[in-house]
Amino acid sequence: MHGLAADEIMVEEGVSGSIPVEDRPGGRALFSKLKAGDIVIAAKLDRLFRSALDALKVVESLKARGVKLHLLDLGGDIAGNGLSKLFLTIAAAFAEAERDRIRKRVGQAKADQKARGRYLGGKVPFGFTVGPAGELVADEARQAAIREMAALRAEGRPLRGIVAAMKAKGHSLSVEGVRGIVSAAAGG
Repeated sequence: MHGLAADEIMVEEGVSGSIPVEDRPGGRALFSKLKAGDIVIAAKLDRLFRSALDALKVVESLKARGVKLHLLDLGGDIAGNGLSKLFLTIAAAFAEAERDRIRKRVGQAKADQKARGRYLGGKVPFGFTVGPAGELVADEARQAAIREMAALRAEGRPLRGIVAAMKAKGHSLSVEGVRGIVSAAAGG
């Protein structure tokens, strides 16, 4: 597209663009290899940066090292002159604003789902299963185990004793798991 050849392709999967480039494993590896005359090519500004400050810092660092940065979505070398730098600053600010909007929308969606009792991922809390509509549904056998654990703790039984009692009834729990369950059952 721009007459440039790629000597090496680096892909960084599962790492947020909101993390500064030089703090990402792939970013560190890339920047440790760069030397004067190299060109870094990225498909899109918002895949490389989600912070205007990070974008400007990296561009200045690359310029000081004699390395060019080509962003294909912005038409190529973005650090060549003052106008390019102005455009980069504006585009990076928009990318940062979009990141903030996404974060807010995701937070609102999670809060809404939590308010509806929906399962949001991760480990399903002891005492529940995930229903067909994605909601947490009380598992009566495990709810009974929770009540029993709370009663045993109220009687003064040690956590390890409660773990053993639950294991005998087919519930595999850790001491920390039981501690969390009885603490939640006690309201704390």
